[in-house]
Amino acid sequence: MMFSGERLRLARHRRKMSGKELAAVSGLTDVTVSKAENGHQPDPETVRRLATALSYPSRFFYMDEPEILEPKAVSFRSLKKMKAAERNAALAAGANGIALYGWISSRFHLPRADLIDLSREQDRPSVAARLLRQHWGIGDRPIGNLLRLFESKGIRVLSLAERNHNVDAYSFWHGDSPYMFLNQMKTAERSNFDAAHELGHLVLHFHAQAESAPEDDAERQANNFASAFLMPEADVKSSLSSIYSASQIIKAKGRWKVSAMALLQRLFQLGMVTEWNHRSIIIDLGRMGYRTGEPVGVERESSAVLSKAFAELWRRGITKNDIADDLGLPLDEVEALVFDLAGVQSHKPDRPSLALVP
Repeated sequence: MMFSGERLRLARHRRKMSGKELAAVSGLTDVTVSKAENGHQPDPETVRRLATALSYPSRFFYMDEPEILEPKAVSFRSLKKMKAAERNAALAAGANGIALYGWISSRFHLPRADLIDLSREQDRPSVAARLLRQHWGIGDRPIGNLLRLFESKGIRVLSLAERNHNVDAYSFWHGDSPYMFLNQMKTAERSNFDAAHELGHLVLHFHAQAESAPEDDAERQANNFASAFLMPEADVKSSLSSIYSASQIIKAKGRWKVSAMALLQRLFQLGMVTEWNHRSIIIDLGRMGYRTGEPVGVERESSAVLSKAFAELWRRGITKNDIADDLGLPLDEVEALVFDLAGVQSHKPDRPSLALVP
């Protein structure tokens, strides 16, 4: 097999190293690293040094060419705040995520994507949210488990490997499969909103997130979509009235599993709180710790697909170490992709169930 320069670049990006830094750590010259990334076949000792410096198995660099994600095809929520190294590391994690799901889908029958192209509704994100709810047949009721719903509709959900507030979530289409990466550092409520935000990107900016609309417009559209999707106007108005205090917001937010601030903003958007009350409640919520967290929170959701897949693999004697070996990845990369998403479920999983590939 030929040494893959693209795989070397991917591993370097995952470790957030520049070519010069990798050369220094591996005891090689800048020229040697550059040549290896650009098609020159390095000798075994050079590969050993590179693999050791990156903590990647040597065999990773001799596997088939990886899937390379282009920045323009990925919806990054905080692109302006991101450093190039953060962006490249996240893109490389996306490539590893595709590889992981390729491994899983070769062994299990996964749900097919059931999203619709709503790009014509970019200027009417609340309409888009209602249309998608209608397409999925869920009406205006609150969504019990957001991630399970998404996965049942073919969205491949993974944990964001970056423990970084500048990279909080992103999504993209790869072929006919939508992918969503979520940062697990946030509260469960804010992660739910991030997930709905990324769903907005997937349907509003179908297959071309960054090119469909200017970044600020795309983010605003996805935010408005998320708010309307999670908190449908009809349900909010039938459930709440005469909102005038922070305690009412805190009591009500659990119905939609959103943050107190997100619910307050939705109520203001729907004209259900006055501007004066809006400002007053924001101040009160801030004093109570709801600007940066959720003192009274909901349980974090996990992935039904990953939970069921790993449970079945464990039953067959296949561990995460085995998966990492098959993919040529370090175990920490696999762990990062499924962090807090593949916990053992304490109740019977919802349909659709996974079927093994014969």
